[in-house]
Amino acid sequence: MSTATARVPSLPEAAQAAPALPGLAAETRRQRRLAYWQAMPLGLVFLAFFLVPLALTLIVSFWEYNEYEIIPAFTLQNYADVFEGCLSGADLCTTFRTYLSTLKFCLLGWAATLTVGFTVAYFVAFHVRSTAMQTVLFLICTIPFWTSNVIRMIAWIPLLGRNGLVNDTLMGLGVTKAPIEGLLYSDFSVVLAFIHLDTVFMIVPIFNSMMRIDRSLIEAATDAGATPWQTLWNVIVPLCKPGIAIGSIFVLTLIMGDFVTVGVMGGQQIASVGKVIQVQMSYLQFPAAAANAVVLLGAVMVLIGALTRLIDLRREL
Repeated sequence: MSTATARVPSLPEAAQAAPALPGLAAETRRQRRLAYWQAMPLGLVFLAFFLVPLALTLIVSFWEYNEYEIIPAFTLQNYADVFEGCLSGADLCTTFRTYLSTLKFCLLGWAATLTVGFTVAYFVAFHVRSTAMQTVLFLICTIPFWTSNVIRMIAWIPLLGRNGLVNDTLMGLGVTKAPIEGLLYSDFSVVLAFIHLDTVFMIVPIFNSMMRIDRSLIEAATDAGATPWQTLWNVIVPLCKPGIAIGSIFVLTLIMGDFVTVGVMGGQQIASVGKVIQVQMSYLQFPAAAANAVVLLGAVMVLIGALTRLIDLRREL
């Protein structure tokens, strides 16, 4: 009975294979250095325009100030002022009420933009076959960005005002006998403006995820007897989770820091964290505004962390 034996390479073969290992390692190091050089311009931009301003904001948040000057002396009073009355155990402090108001707009705006954005992305991805028509529809979605944010907000006033087009139309049709007061300078107008401004940030990542779905999966679900709603919920929605997560991050971060929309559409009567920071900066209270900005950044990071815990974006992408 014979036994199989492993072939041992001869000395000439081993001598030829040995130089290949250092050469492979050198090539790997060269490619790694090249990747670092390619990423350096973006890294420098990220350092100069994000990390450095963020570090300066953090430093200024610990400085003292008065009505006339900013004093570069360490203090925790700015953060104490932010959370003043929050640990007394009585009613909610001003900071918590402000954050709850901002969180309310975040949730309402997120739900509305997700509904509209998913619907539009689904229509463009699965019902529009022509690439040229898809491009045209995307250009239509970007029309609101052809003008400034303030102009887009002011454009709603003639429509939603007490004597605006909507109220005049409703009274002309006999639907209402008096103008509806809650159309403008209310929570409704603020949420409507957020839908107008931020829906495109939800459409694009969801559409990108939908275009990457293998159409044979949808055909297989249909052949298995799944209804269109079952296919949507069990096939399309799970595969669109990365796009939904990315769009949600865009929308939530934009709404959390917004103050122009809340100010214009809320008639300067609705509180938000961004509005508080803007008012403090207008009164030259930069250390207090910096402390509020750091707290706001922490809240945004918590939201992003919660989303990334629900969906592993690195694995999904």
